Amino acid sequence: MMKIGDFDDIEVNLDDHVALIEIQRPPYNFFDHALISQLADACESLGDNNDCRSIVLAAQGKAFCAGANFGDSSGENILENKAAQPQKPETHLYVEAVRLFATPKPIVGAIQGAAIGGGLGLALVPDFRVTCPEGRFAANFTRLGFHPGFGLTHTLPALIGQQNAALMMYTGRRIKGEEAHEMGLADVIVSLDQVRSTAMELAKEIAISSPLGVVETRATLRAGLADRVKAATDHELEVQNRLKETADFKEGIAATADRRLPNFQGK
Repeated sequence: MMKIGDFDDIEVNLDDHVALIEIQRPPYNFFDHALISQLADACESLGDNNDCRSIVLAAQGKAFCAGANFGDSSGENILENKAAQPQKPETHLYVEAVRLFATPKPIVGAIQGAAIGGGLGLALVPDFRVTCPEGRFAANFTRLGFHPGFGLTHTLPALIGQQNAALMMYTGRRIKGEEAHEMGLADVIVSLDQVRSTAMELAKEIAISSPLGVVETRATLRAGLADRVKAATDHELEVQNRLKETADFKEGIAATADRRLPNFQGK
């Protein structure tokens, strides 16, 4: 096994043509610009690595990625248009998300727990998802008085259909692992203790195929995806910037921090 790169919040290892990217912000693995940028850097590096033929995206802890942490100010900070690190170009987190969707190598997601909000957006970067009954999937943006982001307005309906996507986005409900599997949001469902190993097995099965053939086939099937995600995130960000100035958004954030139902007023 070979360690790839040196990152603060993720670890990347390559073994027998399969790379494992592990998010290491347990228990909830809340994301921000730094995390998504690291993931994009890792995927770009693996994309250029001829020894890598497939990737598994996994996470430590209880959740796969619980999205932004709106229980404190850090969740609101990621909505700003500037990166958190002054040494990097001033780009929004969604620019890094588009880089993820441009990754040339196939990715299998090991979704062992909650994938919420932007965390759901991250869970839709992989080509395939392995989950378990404990898996939870939610596009909870409207429960925050907000608008979906991370390209979900394109990727979610493209995966599970317009009706299922609308149901998830309008209600913000959490979809359990079994229902996610039934609607096609997850491709494989296994017991919790088998999620990562099953994802690795699928990635190894992909890696046995011709690497040139897989990359070219994937490029054909996903042609223009990164561009479509960019168009979606451009629109999502514009609406998010507008809605985050509303009283409803402030109420949604407060309700989330207080662990109560929001009382929206439509203004």
